[in-house]
Amino acid sequence: MGNSASSKSALPALQTAQNCETAKFMGTWFVHGVKPTMFEKTCSNAVEKYSLTDDGEGTKKKYDIGIDFQYNQADPITSPLKSLPQKGWLQGKNRENTSLWTVSPMWPIKMPYLILEVDEQKYEYCVIGYPSRDYCWIMGRKPEMPENTYNMLVKKLEEKHQYDLNGLRRVPQKWTREEREKRGLTKEEVPDSMLSK
Repeated sequence: MGNSASSKSALPALQTAQNCETAKFMGTWFVHGVKPTMFEKTCSNAVEKYSLTDDGEGTKKKYDIGIDFQYNQADPITSPLKSLPQKGWLQGKNRENTSLWTVSPMWPIKMPYLILEVDEQKYEYCVIGYPSRDYCWIMGRKPEMPENTYNMLVKKLEEKHQYDLNGLRRVPQKWTREEREKRGLTKEEVPDSMLSK
């Protein structure tokens, strides 16, 4: 009889998205679903902002992408706001179009960051995976994601990428005008129609 560890190791390597234009991926992403790390087991209002460190004027840092990750520790708005800045490195020959990154949440840790799915037309959603399939992230550009889009991405994780989604949790996204301003988000990122009454 096989055990869960051996069956997991028998799974094929994750296949990342064929196309992911780095410049289009930059910007703000709201986390809607997560198979969580230790930081994300109770988080809400999780937002990740990605920015290229190369400003085009010769100023280059030792990493390619700055990642501003902020979230409420538990309940939206009322629980403590946490921040976990991260650094990203683009992998592969074509750094302008790659779904393979490495991300460091803290020195000296560097983790594979695999873009499994991305909306290649409008870059409105994405799914990030991890080689062991222990973690994943479902993200969108707005604090609300259409249910059919979320369900489609969950199905792809299970069927295409062979994830066991036991432990997947929906990340609450609840916003007010005050919270939007406090977190430095715009009306384009958090439209008035998506604010809590």
